Amino acid sequence: MIAPMHAPLQEVAAAQLPTRAGVGLKPAHYAAIIENEPEIGFFEVHAENYMGAGGPPHRNLTYIRERYALSLHGVGLSIGADRPLDRAHLSRLHQLILRYQPASFSEHLAWSTHDGGFFNDLLPLPYHGATLRRVCAHIDEVQDRLGCRMLLENPSTYLRFAESTWSETDFITEIVRRTHCGLLLDVNNVHVSATNQQTDARAYIAAFPLAHVAEIHLAGHNLEADELGRPLLIDTHDRAVDAAVWHLYGEVIERTGAVATLIERDADIPSWDVLFAEACQAEAIMADHAKRGARHARHG
Repeated sequence: MIAPMHAPLQEVAAAQLPTRAGVGLKPAHYAAIIENEPEIGFFEVHAENYMGAGGPPHRNLTYIRERYALSLHGVGLSIGADRPLDRAHLSRLHQLILRYQPASFSEHLAWSTHDGGFFNDLLPLPYHGATLRRVCAHIDEVQDRLGCRMLLENPSTYLRFAESTWSETDFITEIVRRTHCGLLLDVNNVHVSATNQQTDARAYIAAFPLAHVAEIHLAGHNLEADELGRPLLIDTHDRAVDAAVWHLYGEVIERTGAVATLIERDADIPSWDVLFAEACQAEAIMADHAKRGARHARHG
């Protein structure tokens, strides 16, 4: 059940997305969604796109929120930055959460600010003690200010820092232990990073703290080549989910069971039917796992 629009903030902290597939909400699809009210689990929006006071975006989002669960996905907090969090930005996020009572709020394990400037990229971090303490302090501040649990998303990376003393999975596991945040597992990011760094995506999944994953992201990427001719994947969110990512997603669901799963598309936006079909594919994978689990329980 969707929480009322005016529900107390403490109800948000206990809310969860339905264990179904959802789609990133784009203005190009407002009309199709409002007219047809498709059978879909939830919608997700980038929080920063709705920080204005009013206008058509808010009218449309209010209509959709009254009928569907909502996830807010932040891209501007710069959780990993070596500087204090932007208190004004946090305040705007707080007001947005009060307004829409989302079932989930998530941000990235990355940084995007420096000396007052904002970069239009989610940049990677070295994994060592100083970064760990800074990220945990920022997550604690976010959760205290917003009054709800934050989900932290694993990054897509293109290099490894020589000064890192933790693996990414151990680093994320320790963040969860210290802050009690939840996790957003981006399966495309796992595949992109493993390909770029020539590591094993399946081993990453095996080491990831899957018990704390409350949402999964699936997206597309672009295949290029590095200076040695090796595959270089760019996390572009501008095309369909790759077959390798679908396969890895199936392996994740084998381990976790059904988890709220989002189809991300942020550029070269296709028709609504195309994205809806991808959401249905994710639902089919979750349903297939549930059926096989039920058969195993009957015959076990």
